[in-house]
Amino acid sequence: MEDQALNAKLERIFQAVFDRTDLTIKDDMTAADVEGWDSLAQINLIVGAENAFSIRFQTSEIRSIKDVGEFKRLIASKISTVRS
Repeated sequence: MEDQALNAKLERIFQAVFDRTDLTIKDDMTAADVEGWDSLAQINLIVGAENAFSIRFQTSEIRSIKDVGEFKRLIASKISTVRS
């Protein structure tokens, strides 16, 4: 999956979770940058990504995510593993 397509799909997930169609994600974005990004929102983002990309995350992988860029790289690596 191209980076632009992954970004667009992930951005739609963020917009749905936070109910904000104006939300634009950036690689350096963290929970501190988005109002309402709490532990429940984090779970909804993870589940949304798992469903949208047909992947599954391990707990240890989720714990290591520090920003949106890391989340995107993890998704991309999972997608490439599934397709291999």
